[in-house]
Amino acid sequence: MTLEIKTFSGAEAAARLTDVARLRIAVFRDFPYLYDGDLAYEERYLATYARSQGSIFVLAIDDGTVVGASTGTPMTAETDEVKAPFLASGRDPADYFYFGESVLLPAYRGRGIGVTFFAEREAQAHRFGLRYTTFCAVERPANHPRRPTDYVPLDAFWHKRGYRHHPELRTSFTWRDLDDTSESPKPLSFWIKDLAA
Repeated sequence: MTLEIKTFSGAEAAARLTDVARLRIAVFRDFPYLYDGDLAYEERYLATYARSQGSIFVLAIDDGTVVGASTGTPMTAETDEVKAPFLASGRDPADYFYFGESVLLPAYRGRGIGVTFFAEREAQAHRFGLRYTTFCAVERPANHPRRPTDYVPLDAFWHKRGYRHHPELRTSFTWRDLDDTSESPKPLSFWIKDLAA
């Protein structure tokens, strides 16, 4: 395997949008997202990041195939769903760099790639003089019928990277779960790291 980690920003990422869209659909089918994805929607969503000044795409590429991806952008370029909880709590979105996703095929996990995804996005936040990095995570009940018996939440990994959970900062995104006939809102809460700490 010739695994490489490459970073792209803005329009440089456009050539890889379809690859990242397919990867998001594949990885997000698993618990806790259970996402029944649509390629056209994914490409539109990712194009927002490609157009954002200050965005970053960090890709894990094995022999030309994208096997992992993470994105980030200054929060000021994000949607109202992302910014609203911060505004409501008196936090200025202009101080934050938002992480869109971090997806990696199962065969490539446990090799430190996820750590690199976080480090590269935090470095981008530093380059833009932003003090905080943040992301939101979907919340599923512990007794969810599709929860695998061997499922391990990523909370410990995030804590180790210096992120703290802020359950008071909440939002929701809408998508269709596997086996559902329609979209429904899913609750998410935020994790934040103070880069100056």
